[in-house]
Amino acid sequence: METSSTIASTNDPHPSPLPEKERGSAPSPHWREGWGERKSIGHRIVVIGSTGSGKTTLARELARRLGYRHIEMDSIHWQPNWVETPTDKFRALLEPLIAEDNWTIDGNYSKVRDLVWRRADTLIWLDYSLPVIFWRLGWRSLKRVLFRQELWNGNREDWGVFFGRDSLFRWVLQSQPRHRREYPLKFHQPELAHLKVIHLHSPRETDAWLKNIGIFA
Repeated sequence: METSSTIASTNDPHPSPLPEKERGSAPSPHWREGWGERKSIGHRIVVIGSTGSGKTTLARELARRLGYRHIEMDSIHWQPNWVETPTDKFRALLEPLIAEDNWTIDGNYSKVRDLVWRRADTLIWLDYSLPVIFWRLGWRSLKRVLFRQELWNGNREDWGVFFGRDSLFRWVLQSQPRHRREYPLKFHQPELAHLKVIHLHSPRETDAWLKNIGIFA
């Protein structure tokens, strides 16, 4: 993967250096513009980001527009009654899916990250601010709880997503700073040199990127 000491967002052709607190100890990847041709988007696309950032929505929409398979990792990881799929089985279930040639996938699961990221050719990071994430997560969770929406394998969210030990908001506060430290470092690992990374900072930037890449609804 090409690297640079600067970050290029989709709407800033002359980016400024990334602050040291977000760069960590490694140089930052160069997030490329010029994705106007459909063939440049990639065939195996992974979407990452905080809970509530819209990973599944974007991955599903890209799959629909491109005619790819969409893989939602949550649906494989969560068995009935919110029981987690054992790591070995989780990996075994994912491997034949990502062995295919064309797909989008969403999720941040570290236990399968090595499989997914090495097989992917494109990674999209939805790196939104906390206010944006909390607003989106709040509305999403409220609708799911009030309307008893079934998610995966009969599972439904309850008020615990807002309060208590299993609060998704608490999880975002814990995980987002860690991801911002760790992800840029991971992108520079030799085994990920092939990976094209798209770093999107807001829903507006994501919408603009979708319009610019040349695939239409």
